[in-house]
Amino acid sequence: MQTRTLAFVGCLNREAPYFQGARGRGIAVFDFDEATGRLAPLAEQAGIDNPTFLIPHPSEPLLYATSEVFGWNEGLVTAYRVDAASGTLRYINKQATLGSITAHGSLDHRHAHLLIANYSHGEVGETPGQAVAVLRLRGDGGLEAAHCSAAHEGSGPHPERQGAPHPHCALASPDDRFVLVSDLGTDSIVAYRYDAASGELGDGTACRLPPGSGPRHLAFHPDGTRLYVINELSSTIAVLAYDAATAGLRVLQIVSAVPDGFAGENHCADLHVSADGRFLYGSNRGHDSIVVHAIEGEGLRLVGHVPTGGSTPRSFALDPLGHFLLAANQNGDSVVVFRLDAASGMPQRIGDVAIGTPMCIRLARVAG
Repeated sequence: MQTRTLAFVGCLNREAPYFQGARGRGIAVFDFDEATGRLAPLAEQAGIDNPTFLIPHPSEPLLYATSEVFGWNEGLVTAYRVDAASGTLRYINKQATLGSITAHGSLDHRHAHLLIANYSHGEVGETPGQAVAVLRLRGDGGLEAAHCSAAHEGSGPHPERQGAPHPHCALASPDDRFVLVSDLGTDSIVAYRYDAASGELGDGTACRLPPGSGPRHLAFHPDGTRLYVINELSSTIAVLAYDAATAGLRVLQIVSAVPDGFAGENHCADLHVSADGRFLYGSNRGHDSIVVHAIEGEGLRLVGHVPTGGSTPRSFALDPLGHFLLAANQNGDSVVVFRLDAASGMPQRIGDVAIGTPMCIRLARVAG
């Protein structure tokens, strides 16, 4: 059986008023060399609308892709089987997401259910208008229709971005007992009780961040005691203590994601913790950089900023061994590869590939 590391890149192929052009074709698949960081093109999957977020299955040759299309009342999520030898994707099925502007997805830790976050248009009375939805995986890797969902209410102080709830990430807790949903529109992180056996969501409890933060993506520390949040609107990163018994959250620290003195417009995007728990990485759109923090106890220490070599790094990924970082520059039409310094955690640019409007990049080892 052949195993290889693949890079999946979702590219914008339909215009939306809040994006700056659609120059992609669909999902591009690359071979990734874990020794050198080299990317080699393998395949391209058309026939999908705006695959702006990708979810590789961690142990099966499966890929799930969300479709974010402006004007649709419901997004879609599509299931594919991956051929490890060729990198080609074979369509299995697709399902509606129960909400508009589908922005994020993740698998629970049993790999039995897919958790979806719908950003939403924010129109009053929009239907079905669900913030988070849960879809069960079928035996063939396909998806059943969403069987459980929840809606959000509220707003924030930003006049253009926070007039309504805007969920941006749905993530299972390390023990699969809760699902945490960051809501950019309400400056909150909602922790839902979660039955991993049935995929049912229970009551939700909200933790509020400072007004105008705009929480976007979430990431747990490997030890499960801290949750990191990158805030799109305030260009900050928050460190929160996490109580595994109750999903209680308490803010420990908030740090800037941009350098002191930076006065330009910036919107934070993606967030990842190194597998060894030593470093936290975040992306800046506007400053067009990766910010690197060392994780020291319950806090963060700024290491530095590295330009991503292109405009609008909406997404980035760390390789399975923790040696490389790959940044997808949405408006730079490129994926740039960086080697990570083992001591400092700082990225050093070593190469790039051209690709139209890359919105999401994910790496996975695939056997088949």
